[in-house]
Amino acid sequence: MLTKRIIPCLDIKNGRTVKGINFEGLRDAGDPVELAKRYSEEGADELVFLDITATLEKRKTLVELVKRIAAEINIPFTVGGGIKTVDEIEELLKSGADKVSLNSSIVKDPELINKASATFGAQAIVAAVDAKKNGNSWNVYVKGGTEDTGLNALEWMQEVEERGAGEILLTSMDRDGTKSGFDIELLEKVNKLVRIPVIASGGAGTIQHCIDAVKLANVDAVLAASIFHFKEIEIKDLKEQMQRSGIEMRI
Repeated sequence: MLTKRIIPCLDIKNGRTVKGINFEGLRDAGDPVELAKRYSEEGADELVFLDITATLEKRKTLVELVKRIAAEINIPFTVGGGIKTVDEIEELLKSGADKVSLNSSIVKDPELINKASATFGAQAIVAAVDAKKNGNSWNVYVKGGTEDTGLNALEWMQEVEERGAGEILLTSMDRDGTKSGFDIELLEKVNKLVRIPVIASGGAGTIQHCIDAVKLANVDAVLAASIFHFKEIEIKDLKEQMQRSGIEMRI
């Protein structure tokens, strides 16, 4: 059985780690390189860095940050935010990132998934999906959760798999930052439709929430931010309790 992964997420704005609720009301959570080093040492399986404000100089900023992070950690990390071309993906991977996370750019140009997957391999391409409930279904949002595309999230996730994404990073916008638990209903539905790994994001508040996401919704990885940034839950404790509940973990 594959071990399940714990992934701290660092949302980056102007070179600092920030955290909000439902994508709003951001507060400072520290230096991303220092946090990355801490999480690597504390036993995180992977890290995700998302530059959440698409500024004109974004790509250069991200590249420099990727180089600094790569020098400090020894676990895989994913970088996302404003990545629009195969050339930009190549630059980030050459700078030390193991994977890239694509969101708004692949909604606008779905062919980018095909091209990127063919060029770098599916394992390097993470399709990030920000989903918000709309009646009985979920819609895909882009541009940092500010724009409703009208796309059905479940159909879109099937499409990204078919186009060659190696993994889906699924954020429930309804649960983001609320610490009320992951959206199990949404995660269950997705896992019945796709075969590639699904990373659950949005809503982690307790160790039990992480256990539920794996046991009830069969996710491959659990991603969280503020519970780790502000030391509400230690990664070591989380992994040990998940292991005790019968989940295979890398301790």
